[in-house]
Amino acid sequence: MSRAFVIGLLGAESTGKTTLASQLATALRAQGRQVAVVQEYLREFCDHHGRTPRADEQRGIAAEQTRRIEAAAQVHEIVVADTTALMIAVYSEQVFGDAGLYDDALRDHARCDLTLLTALDLPWQPDGLQRDGAHVRAPVDGRVRRALATAGPVWAVVSGQGDARLSNALAAVRRALQAPHPGPRWRWVCERCGDADCERHRLLPPL
Repeated sequence: MSRAFVIGLLGAESTGKTTLASQLATALRAQGRQVAVVQEYLREFCDHHGRTPRADEQRGIAAEQTRRIEAAAQVHEIVVADTTALMIAVYSEQVFGDAGLYDDALRDHARCDLTLLTALDLPWQPDGLQRDGAHVRAPVDGRVRRALATAGPVWAVVSGQGDARLSNALAAVRRALQAPHPGPRWRWVCERCGDADCERHRLLPPL
């Protein structure tokens, strides 16, 4: 089997990563693709221990997330990862003030052929131990964007409600799958307002 195409989903809490991962897998399977979804190990950890992880447990959680992605990539055509080690690094900095996980996390995240960053346009909802509150979403989103800008991977912001969100994600996946050369290819500049950070107008480039 050829090298698996890995899609990494990143985003602040309550931005629909898990839902989008499932929807993407269903849609891609309907196209005849062999797809695996790698769930968020942090959620499993919290459910098992009945608590959120300590600072000293963050690195192990990140490593296990990477291990599961790599294992899935060995036997599937496409892997949809409901977060990667990079989100663990971001939250380690956000919660504990520890930026020491970034080097390893960025190296591991580089395995992703496409990163989808879920926008903040969905309402915040509580979800047990893993949710800190709507007030943390913007700072976390900012940290993720800075990390992605530093790493320079291929990434797209996914926004929209309901079916529109999935359609936007699938459009990004389609373009990445059809791209002839690896490496950074997209430069996000809004043609309507000239603001590179504009999500309301942000468009994928034409094929």
